[in-house]
Amino acid sequence: MDALGIADGARVADLGAGGGWFTIRLARRVGPNGIVYAEDIQPQMLESIKRRVEREQLQNVRSVLGQPEDPNLPGGLHAVLIVDTFNAFEQPVVVLRHVRESLRPGGRVGIIEYKKDGHGPGPLMEDRVDPEVVIDAARAAGLRLAKREDFLRYQYMLVFEKSGTP
Repeated sequence: MDALGIADGARVADLGAGGGWFTIRLARRVGPNGIVYAEDIQPQMLESIKRRVEREQLQNVRSVLGQPEDPNLPGGLHAVLIVDTFNAFEQPVVVLRHVRESLRPGGRVGIIEYKKDGHGPGPLMEDRVDPEVVIDAARAAGLRLAKREDFLRYQYMLVFEKSGTP
C-alpha cells in the first residue's frame, strides 16, 4: 500500500479480490473517508467478501461484479491493486485499458505476481508470468512502469502510472 501511495481518504480497487484479504486491509488503510471497490468476476467471492466486511464492521467497501474483459470499475480511482490475478486474464491489455480508464490523473496500478525462479509457494511454474510480459501488456494499455519493488520474497511487484495516451 505504501508503494502505491494509498492514504486516508483514497478511492482504490482490489481487482480480483477473491476472499477479500487485501480488501479488508485496504479498507482500514483508506479509513472512513475512503472507498474500496472489491472487484471479482465470481459472485460467490463477492458474497464471501460481503460477509467478511460485515463481520469487520466496515462501511467503506463496495462490491463490483466484473466481467472477464472489463472489471467495471468506477472512475476517479487513486490506485488499483492486482494480486496474483494477472495470470488469469485472457486479454490482459483489454483489462488493463479498462483499469487505466478508471484511474484519476496520476493514479497507480500495482501488479503482484509470483516469480518464475522455482522457489517458494504459489502456482505451477507454467502458470506464472514473467515481469516483462506484464510490463509489455501494461505499456500497450497506456500505463507507464514507475518502479519495481523487491520487498516480497516469492513475488514481484510492478507499479504503473497512468500515462498521457493509451
